[in-house]
Amino acid sequence: MSLSVITLAPTTGQPPVGLFVALHGWGSNAEDLASLAPYLNLPTYQFCFPNAPLPHPHAPGGFMWYDLNTQAGLPDSRQLLLDWLQGLAVETQVPLDRIILVGFSQGGAMTLDIGARLPLAGLICLSGYLHPSITPLFSQNTGPVLLIHGQQDPVVPLSAAQTSEQALRQAGVAVQYHELPMAHEINPEALGLIQDFAVSLAP
Repeated sequence: MSLSVITLAPTTGQPPVGLFVALHGWGSNAEDLASLAPYLNLPTYQFCFPNAPLPHPHAPGGFMWYDLNTQAGLPDSRQLLLDWLQGLAVETQVPLDRIILVGFSQGGAMTLDIGARLPLAGLICLSGYLHPSITPLFSQNTGPVLLIHGQQDPVVPLSAAQTSEQALRQAGVAVQYHELPMAHEINPEALGLIQDFAVSLAP
């Protein structure tokens, strides 16, 4: 298993001061989130958009991090991301604590899963959910988390975000939580919150 990645260099022409890594949702691909980069004014960041390693069974050109019904593939995808992120930090000379990990839907679940295991700058979970088994791994040493969820999300219920917020706060994690008037999507208001959160973490 390996990751194919879309990489966008900082627009400053200088080495990156931080990395913005975004994980797509179930059945989507890296291009989906890469299309949002121009709307985020983060000129000093390098953007990285990996494709999940498993082909989606019903969406041509789509990928998944694991099977939603059986969770088959989850351990392999987790280890692949852990190894890749640590290698990326070495390759770019940007330490883990300057990497912001972002994910949408299933990618959001992977973001929280990975963020519980690595000392990252911060985590952004968009329309996502929490793998219950990882809750004990969170602590006050976990980077701050931004949770954004649509109040009319028909795919991942709003209660999933509320459960995630409660579990993270109980673990001592700093959480920013926003419920927005949207469905299973990333709207302009969410983009503004993402940018503000990223700027607040900039070194």
